[in-house]
This record gives sequence, C-alpha cells and structure tokens, in this order.
Amino acid sequence: MPQHREVSVNGITMHIAEQGEGPLVLLLHGFPESWYSWRHQFEPLAAAGYHVVAPDQRGYGGTDQPSDVDAYSIFHLVGDVVGLIEALGHKQAVVVGHDWGGPVAWHTAMLRPDLVRGVAGLSVAPGPRGPVPPLVAARERFGDGFYQIYFQEPGVADAELNSDIRGAFRKTLAATSGEGANPAAAPLAQAGGFLAAMPDPETLPGWVTEADIDAYTEQYQRNGFTGGLNWYRNIDRNWELTAPWQNARITAPALYLSGDRDLVRAFYPPEFMDQVLPKILPDLRGVVDLPGCGHWTQQERPDEVNKALLEFLGGL
Repeated sequence: MPQHREVSVNGITMHIAEQGEGPLVLLLHGFPESWYSWRHQFEPLAAAGYHVVAPDQRGYGGTDQPSDVDAYSIFHLVGDVVGLIEALGHKQAVVVGHDWGGPVAWHTAMLRPDLVRGVAGLSVAPGPRGPVPPLVAARERFGDGFYQIYFQEPGVADAELNSDIRGAFRKTLAATSGEGANPAAAPLAQAGGFLAAMPDPETLPGWVTEADIDAYTEQYQRNGFTGGLNWYRNIDRNWELTAPWQNARITAPALYLSGDRDLVRAFYPPEFMDQVLPKILPDLRGVVDLPGCGHWTQQERPDEVNKALLEFLGGL
C-alpha cells in the first residue's frame, strides 16, 4: 500500500503517495484525476525494485492550489517535477504521464534531459509546436463548442463541475472510457456545458467502482476543479513561452501507450504515429496500442500498462 506525506516543492506544499525503494519513477496524473489514478501501478512497480511516487499535481487534491491563473504555466508544472525529484533525494527519475501529465512529462524530458532517465506518455503524445496558438487551431478545427475553448472563461466550467463533483466523475469516466457509448462526442462541450453530452450511467464501466468514485469525490472536496481547469487556461501562453524550443527533440528513451478508443487519438492525423512521433522522439522504444481501451489508460488496462512499463524500465 502506498504511504502518504507532504513535501515542499517549488513554493507549494505537494501531497504525494509513494511505495518501494530503488530508482525513482514519477507517475503524473491528468484531468480530472489525482494520485489515485495510479492505484494499480504502485504494487507491481515497487515489487520490481522502484521508488514509485505519484503526486497530486499543482491545484489538485491535497496539493496547494495557487489562486493566480498564471501560476499554472508549463514552466511551473515542470518546475514542480524538478523540485520533487530533488525533494525526494534522487538525482534522476523516469517520468510517466497520463493525459495532462503527458505534456508535463514530455516537457520535463525536453527541458531537463539531465534529470530524466526515461519518459513515457499515456494517451497524450508529444506534438510539434504549431505555427499558430493551439486554441486558435482548435477553434478552427472543432468550433467554439470544443471543450478546451469552453474551459477558458474562469468560473464557468468550474461552477458546472463543482456543483456535482460525484456526478462529474461518474459521467466523465464512463463516457470517455472504452466502454462509453460515444467517446468521440466527449470533446465537444454542448450548449448545456461540458457534461451535457454525457449521460449519468446506470452502472459504471467494469474497471471503475462506486468506491473509486467516492475516493475521487473526497479528494476533490478541498480544491474542486479550478486548479486543473487553470492548466487549460495556459495552453496558448505555453505556446508563447516555449518558442525557444521550436522543433526541439526529446532525446531520452521514450514509450507511448494509448487506447484505440481514446478520444485524444482523434486529435492526431493518420500519419502522426509513423512519421511525426519518431522525429520528436529519436529514442522511441515502443508504441503500445490497446484495443478497446478508452481515455483512462492505466485504470482501464492496468495489467497491460504495468507490463509495458516494466519492460521499458527494465531496458533502461
């Protein structure tokens, strides 16, 4: 079982869950999640001889939630990872990220290659820095109803999601999983809000229980969803800040995993995996495709994810 404590990192107090001893493996969650999304990874990775640490990232769960939207840039998020590695007494780490944790992991490997022995991303792959701000491109491609556009106005999505935290988790986790009725519809926020297209499921998918929903709901009682939404409110700012790394490659050994029913896969052109990704990741050790898996990769398919991670770690 993972142990829990708080550490001072980059000017904030961060809650972490950890288990095991050995080389450091950091597990970075996405939205809307917490350390708990990695609950199936602690035991296998720790048993294999690794110090496994999953933080609540900035603004989430038991970690501080700065009030300033500007405090959630990609530099702040990478800074938290750098500070965490030092606070844990390690010189380097393998950094694994799911969803929003993916960009944090990829950018940590790109900006601080001296600290990253290996990097793995679940669902979200590293992409080239485009010629226009991402939200401009997203609006042109998906329209004003795109969820990332809807998330931009402070207080709007916050109020919707915070009004029924438990319901928000039940709907989001079910609708965008591999067992969801229409995962492709999830990226579009309807007139009624982000959750409008997501039915409240009578029964949850087999990979998540009502007790899991209870755990997430309890963790979100402190901070709600605003901290996580503030990550989205820095998307275009991150594009501006990372201009010096235009066309930069990520040279650490790398692994990418995703489900073929993951809504994020629709964001990438057909040639992305074969032609674009290997140029960004010259030491790409594997691309793992999980048939029938939706967005919640390590929760939906823990055995396959653990197997792939252990093989990747063993090869470093």
